[in-house]
Amino acid sequence: MAEERRAGDKRPETQVRIGQGPGTRREVLVKALWIGVWLIFLSSPIHDLAAGHHTTAATVAGTLGLTAFVVAYLTLVFRNMGKPFTPGVVASLLGVMAVLAPLLNFTLGEAWIGLFVYVSVACGATLPLRHAYWAIPATAVVMFLTERHNGGSGWDDTLLLVVLIGFAMVGVGQLVRTTIELRKARATVAHLAANEERLRLARDLHDLLGHSLSLITLKSELAGRMLPEHPDKAAQQVADIEQVSRQALVDVREAVTGYRRPRLAAELAGTQVALTAAGVIADVPAEPDLAGVPEESESALAWALREAVTNVVRHSGADRCLVQLTHRQTLDGPVLELSVEDNGSGGVGSAPGNGLTGLTERLEKAGGSLEAGRAKHGFRLVARVPTALSGDVGSGA
Repeated sequence: MAEERRAGDKRPETQVRIGQGPGTRREVLVKALWIGVWLIFLSSPIHDLAAGHHTTAATVAGTLGLTAFVVAYLTLVFRNMGKPFTPGVVASLLGVMAVLAPLLNFTLGEAWIGLFVYVSVACGATLPLRHAYWAIPATAVVMFLTERHNGGSGWDDTLLLVVLIGFAMVGVGQLVRTTIELRKARATVAHLAANEERLRLARDLHDLLGHSLSLITLKSELAGRMLPEHPDKAAQQVADIEQVSRQALVDVREAVTGYRRPRLAAELAGTQVALTAAGVIADVPAEPDLAGVPEESESALAWALREAVTNVVRHSGADRCLVQLTHRQTLDGPVLELSVEDNGSGGVGSAPGNGLTGLTERLEKAGGSLEAGRAKHGFRLVARVPTALSGDVGSGA
């Protein structure tokens, strides 16, 4: 999409935007020139007026009629290339042209037969398809009858031109409408992409800051309790707080740029530290077996572990937590299963929070799944992601 924008913005001064009204003076001139070229069919009526073949009154009336016809045509076609008129205004302007074309032909002669070309063009460019399909042949029929009235055979090149150019303008009008719809669709896609990116960023920030701030809060409270009697231990807690804060800042910066991919081994080590600091007896595997696990799956499990531990620390009130990593063979293929189980209350509320909702989306995007709910003695979260290997390799207690 970026390449399309660069290609489209390379020389904007030379381009005419299909389906949009002119936005600059240059675009106005380009579109006016494009429409003005087709006024060549007015050469015969103008020559007829200038040749003096009619009375003064007829010449004045013909000039006024031709002026009104051209104004209606240019107003209708030029405006309809950008912001179209309402159906009532379109019908009125077409009515003016449809009346003046045969009237001027009946009264002033065969030289004015070219006006029907503009009626056909206006019908094809401005009317809906179902109306244009009968309006263009009707224009040709009226032109045929007018030529017969003026003494001609009625069958000539102009009659064929009226039909062909009318339906050609139907195609052009359809192209304009399709272009407008595509432009709207592209704007909608861009809007949805922006919303998806905002959702991703919000999800990342929630996962990152929720864990880090919980750990900072716990260590701050611990340092506060140690400060009067054990200043050296309090200083160690403060140092840990500084380290966690710096790491959180780095994580947030990486999440904003979209490059952060957490590692499961690092999250397991951080889990041990966070649970121990919260006074929770932790049973955490030391070295995970990640053979055959794609990076996307590992990242999804790392986010799942972080969210689960954050919930244990902040909401559960547990004093024990068991973390297990197990390779399993399922009907859908080999998976790596992460299980986090505590003996706490399971948090508050019956509906899943933003963390679990975002975590479910992450796992589904990686082809995995999430189960979370009350267990026999507390709360249990199970996350599964597909792997390339089978077998059972269990870790934990």
